[in-house]
Amino acid sequence: MISLEEALARIAALVSPLGTETLPVGQAAGRTLAETITAVTDNPPFRSSAMDGYAVRSEDVADGARLVRVGQSQAGARYRGAIAAGQCVRIFTGAPVPDDADAVVMQEKTTQDGGAVIFSQPVAPGNNIRPRANDFASGDGLASAGDILTPARLALVAAGNRAEVSVGRLPSLCLMATGDELAAPGSALGPDQIVGSNSIGLAALLAAHCRDVTDHGVAPDDRAVLSARIGAILETAPDVVVTTGGASVGEHDFVQDVLAENGVELDFWRIAMRPGKPVMVGRKGTTLVFGLPGNPVSALVTAQVLVIPALVAMAGGRPSVPMRLPLAQALAPNGPRRHFIRARIVHDGPGCSRVAPTGETDSGHLSSLALSDALIVQPENCPGRQQDDVVDVMLLYPAR
Repeated sequence: MISLEEALARIAALVSPLGTETLPVGQAAGRTLAETITAVTDNPPFRSSAMDGYAVRSEDVADGARLVRVGQSQAGARYRGAIAAGQCVRIFTGAPVPDDADAVVMQEKTTQDGGAVIFSQPVAPGNNIRPRANDFASGDGLASAGDILTPARLALVAAGNRAEVSVGRLPSLCLMATGDELAAPGSALGPDQIVGSNSIGLAALLAAHCRDVTDHGVAPDDRAVLSARIGAILETAPDVVVTTGGASVGEHDFVQDVLAENGVELDFWRIAMRPGKPVMVGRKGTTLVFGLPGNPVSALVTAQVLVIPALVAMAGGRPSVPMRLPLAQALAPNGPRRHFIRARIVHDGPGCSRVAPTGETDSGHLSSLALSDALIVQPENCPGRQQDDVVDVMLLYPAR
């Protein structure tokens, strides 16, 4: 049995980025950048108004000043004339500021009198004007290789006038569950059967990190059949294969043996983590293989902790870092394995978030994981933690 750090390091050593592809910026949401993005325009590309109001020469504006309105500037249609002494131009948010104007007075500070505008107070030069390149200038870096293209980052790249981006290629992944006891959701269950849910949950968890996820169903606890099914999957040379079940030491746990029969070189088996100790990882050619436990909580937690980092690395991404939150209640001491404790983010005061363990540790207790949005990461041989102690937390999904 190896430590989690060693397992992650050995998985990383088995993984290589899959190359790059170029996508329209509008189709790259969530992808990992493979290049540094620089702006090819200023933003804004001209002085623009931050308010609806009037563009003025500040020296003309005082309490009770009366200026003649000589035109209008709106987004996409600037005022092209000059502004002389005693004149102003109606202007709207985002519109170019006329060359002769050095301030914008918001409309609430004015009144109308025919073709004239009356101002209620002086205005300082530069007021309500966004300078050219106020956000960024042409040539500025907007994003770096390894960054995830979040919605705001995509908008920033597009605002820099970049129509396409180079991103890391996503891996292909094949799933297969094993076990005579498993029946498909919606089936009429036999007296000794349970519903197989692992592949459903894993596909949902991993799909965002993959080009495609193919579910190869359930293989029975028959060594010859299992070997043939795994062999057929490996022949298609997917980037990743994930099996669930058959990874322990029982008389019907054949996965390790049939992987070896089909040319998979096992790198390690069993990790000092809880849940999920009986995990195996190996490789055949360019295909990375994970044999995950069959218990549903163990399968989903080990996929979160071990499989997702590998998928991210294949796409050229960087590993995520746990966040730190105070405990809503005390934690009991831990044993010699890293414990990933099911938990919820709770909000017990304005601006105060804490993490509360569910109290459930059974690796078959799926409802407790479904109610969780985080995992508390408890180190090996931890003597326990008190309420309000700050701990490492791995987010599972956006906190609810």
